[in-house]
Amino acid sequence: MKASKHTAKRAKPLPSGEKPPAMPGLRQRKRQQTRERLTRAAMALFLERGFEATTIDDIAAAADVSRRSFFHYFASKEDVVAAWQEDAASALVAEIVARPADEPMLTAAENAIAAAVKRVDPTGAAAMSRLKRDNPALQARDQLKYEKLERAFVEGLTQRSGRKSDRLKARLVAMIATGAIRVGGESWLGEGTRDKPETFVKRTFDAIREILK
Repeated sequence: MKASKHTAKRAKPLPSGEKPPAMPGLRQRKRQQTRERLTRAAMALFLERGFEATTIDDIAAAADVSRRSFFHYFASKEDVVAAWQEDAASALVAEIVARPADEPMLTAAENAIAAAVKRVDPTGAAAMSRLKRDNPALQARDQLKYEKLERAFVEGLTQRSGRKSDRLKARLVAMIATGAIRVGGESWLGEGTRDKPETFVKRTFDAIREILK
């Protein structure tokens, strides 16, 4: 007897010796959820009260965890900001990897950055930039952020290309793209954040292409 058209399709068998990707366990998912809750609570308080005025006890209370639990995830308030930045960098790299394979590297970087900033709240981004600018400890962390972001760009661009021979080109594009984020962001703030962030991304990359002609 023929199988019904509505019968669910069977999953294709995995190649011999290949294991299915491991799914995060319940304990791991709960840890990730708590970490995200702490990060969101901390960033909201930093923007509302200021970095210095916000205590670790404030963050723990807002996230509904104990002070001791906070230190299971972060060593300091500065580490929370660094984690927030790393999450943003990971999202940006994911955008790069998802760009069409035939798209030139510089264009892929521009489009990935533009797509990522569209999901950013301009008011919150501007407030966070001012917060970092006015705090020496966060300024020092910000320097490291750009170094990590550049390395992440290289890995994302190389992964997208799939060719090791493109690594030098990926490093150069990563350096340019990271500089564009830094200089473009500072200019966007300096001009009073009047334009949408993605508009400023296009303007910055247009200037880069003009220089490279």
